[in-house]
Amino acid sequence: MEALGQTFEKIGEMFLEKQRKEGRTKATLDKTSYHLKLASRDFGRCPITEITAPMILKTLRKVEAKGNYETAHRLRARIGSVFRYAVASGIAETDPTYALRDALIRPTRVHRAAITDPKALGTLMNEIDSFEGQATTRIALKLLAMLAQRPGEIRHAMWPEIDFANRVWTIPAEKMKMRRDHVVPLPTQAIELLDELRRMNGNGDYLFPSLRTWKRPMSENTLNAALRRLGYSGTEMTAHGFRASFSTLANESGLWHPDAIERALAHVDKNEVRRAYARGDHWDERVRLVDWWAGYLDELKAS
Repeated sequence: MEALGQTFEKIGEMFLEKQRKEGRTKATLDKTSYHLKLASRDFGRCPITEITAPMILKTLRKVEAKGNYETAHRLRARIGSVFRYAVASGIAETDPTYALRDALIRPTRVHRAAITDPKALGTLMNEIDSFEGQATTRIALKLLAMLAQRPGEIRHAMWPEIDFANRVWTIPAEKMKMRRDHVVPLPTQAIELLDELRRMNGNGDYLFPSLRTWKRPMSENTLNAALRRLGYSGTEMTAHGFRASFSTLANESGLWHPDAIERALAHVDKNEVRRAYARGDHWDERVRLVDWWAGYLDELKAS
């Protein structure tokens, strides 16, 4: 490709189309589109070969000025991805964002709030049982706690992914953060909840459709809003925090191999050799683990 006339905005559109063809999730595509629009406001119409590090830094400083340090870092990374795509395509020769690696304010990492005290978790589960909002939201919260999957994976779950006969939920790679298929064993308590849910909306595609249209999943704010309605602030508990509750208490029990817990959470081992020898992803132990966890939650509610 010739560099002449190739603006940042145009190359950004090409990069976004590449992500679509790669099957990236809607969330990833939306974030890419959002970041590219932020950048294009300042230099979208500029030829990509004329954009300099100081020009990019000026844009990033605007984001930092609002206190959005994490967004500034992600924006720099996204702009860099477009430049590297341009370099690989023969349109540009360098990536000016590399020079900005140490120029931005480092954001303070804030861990999502989670309840890891058994008694407090039991109280929360009882509160969820008495939730007076939408029945589908109540079931979503219970499955979120029981299966320890990411909130987005719960919200986007579809009926064809649920195998009632074999008691598994298969989440396709395009929906997973780590881009690998993930199979979740379903305990008896989950099957009962899914049967209840199927009687409500089994004719649609999504387990948890939007209240406005059955063609879309529930809003990403629904589950956290339900926790707020139950009286839990964002510093006490979040929808994502159920994963930390599961991880902490399962590890503290001493009953389960740490790798089985990590596989249940769909965490991918960074050690390629260790990953290769994790035969069967600890499947048999994961089945017993999820049965134990569902029963443990019941015990906490009763205690």
